[in-house]
Amino acid sequence: MNENDPADPWVLAGRPLHSRLIVGTGKYRDAAETKACLQASGAEIVTVALRRVDLQAKDNLLDWIDRDRYTLLPNTAGCYTADEAIRTLRLARELGIAQMVKLEVIGDPKTLLPDNEQTLEAARILLDEGFVVLPYCTDDPIVCRKLEAMGCAAVMPLAAPIGSGLGIRNPHNIRLIVEQAKVPVIVDAGVGTASDATVAMELGCHAVLMNTAIAHAKHPVHMAEAMRLGIVAGRKAFLAGRMPTRMYAQASSPSHGLIE
Repeated sequence: MNENDPADPWVLAGRPLHSRLIVGTGKYRDAAETKACLQASGAEIVTVALRRVDLQAKDNLLDWIDRDRYTLLPNTAGCYTADEAIRTLRLARELGIAQMVKLEVIGDPKTLLPDNEQTLEAARILLDEGFVVLPYCTDDPIVCRKLEAMGCAAVMPLAAPIGSGLGIRNPHNIRLIVEQAKVPVIVDAGVGTASDATVAMELGCHAVLMNTAIAHAKHPVHMAEAMRLGIVAGRKAFLAGRMPTRMYAQASSPSHGLIE
């Protein structure tokens, strides 16, 4: 069953999409589990960490992902400088993998938080070279505004540090980023469970990207399905418009006509 709503697409770099869940391909036990989780997620875009894939190996990850079904989004996980990220994505283009890329430049090996300065530098060069750039960054509205102004096709603020499962630590900033952005806002990193994905969608984000939350669940395929449903629920709640919060209780039934 696919709950992706064909009447509610979102557009990324000119392409209409129906699934608002983007998933990674790392950390799974084997290829069979990866395939099952991708299918259960309903995702249309999957990320591939180029520096962690042995492109020379027989039956590597890129060989068995159905390119007719999934759009590959190569990423620069493991890069710590703008130069490393640029060289990695140039290789991806030479191999014909993709022109749309996820830019990730890490600033610290312990927290894996992004280096915004290096990210801005790399984005500028990649955009000049014709790449469609989706940058992973901190949940900083100013950085996101600069990346959008440069021409990035989306902004991808973190929810929490990569692989932490802490959920959205700063919903206020995410809401500010959504409010100002004219490009899609994709929450990336730190989601732990389906309710986190729901919150991201309720804040007005266009999509959520995750890997560890699914791959490290006790039952990854079940979690992939839960994430898909959480995304759908959050999006529907956002479109519905939540009730206003109140300081005091308000009776659900009318007060007039009470039986004395």
